[in-house]
Amino acid sequence: MNLLVFVRAVVSVLFLGRLGPLELAGGALSIGFTNITGYSVLVGLAAGLEPVCSQAYGSKNWELLSLSLQRMVVILLMAIVPISVLWLNLEGIMVFMGQDIRITKMAAIYCFYSLPDLLTNTLLQPLRVFLRSQKVTKPMMYCSLVAVVFHVPLNYVLVVVVGLGVPGVAMASVVTNLNMVVLMAVYVIVWRKKEMVMKWGGLMKMEGEMWKLMKLAIPSCLMICLEWWWYEIVTVMAGYLTNPTLAVAATGILIQTTSMMYTVPMALAGCVSARVSNFILFSLSLSN
Repeated sequence: MNLLVFVRAVVSVLFLGRLGPLELAGGALSIGFTNITGYSVLVGLAAGLEPVCSQAYGSKNWELLSLSLQRMVVILLMAIVPISVLWLNLEGIMVFMGQDIRITKMAAIYCFYSLPDLLTNTLLQPLRVFLRSQKVTKPMMYCSLVAVVFHVPLNYVLVVVVGLGVPGVAMASVVTNLNMVVLMAVYVIVWRKKEMVMKWGGLMKMEGEMWKLMKLAIPSCLMICLEWWWYEIVTVMAGYLTNPTLAVAATGILIQTTSMMYTVPMALAGCVSARVSNFILFSLSLSN
């Protein structure tokens, strides 16, 4: 699944490159900015869901498993409000930081059309953790495969046929993530009914439980953000070089290419974390 998500990002960069160096540079700057201010925060917060869901699954506490997923969606919905404000002001922020105006304008366009992806990720990231904590990996892989298969023709239609350019690349990424969410949601609703005990009444009543989840989510978020930021800041720093258009464009290609090496370790780490949490609480329930 991680490799497929990597392929999706590579396809987007390839289509940006077809449009020209300025479009590629603008897209790369926007991707770096959105990763720093948005995606790293959402992924990090969702990571706090993992120990709760994994241990709930290990002890067969379906109500806690379902409620934790719902609470995390609410947390992410609150988080995307300030993130949206940052994305809408990308141009002003980057110009204030001394970035090239032409690249910044192109990045602002890409970022604006990527805004719906924030809403998509409020469901996508928790669903990934929810399923992985139950050792459900193949269905996620197949859902990602179907979405990525359509990602290439979708880019071709929007960018080449319709001629939308940079907005077309951003829109294609949003639609691909939306396809992943829909497919995973259908799988959860149809095949994971037992784990989806819909206790909506207890969602907002247990403020203490929400805070407990936040105490796990915030440190996880900080950890993920620090890992992502030093890497993505390289793109911003490239904008201060002599030829910023070529420098930022080349850096965007470099970062997307080298990010492939993280796919396998991240997959192993996620699986190990889920299995350890499953067995810890399952073992405790047996001993009791």
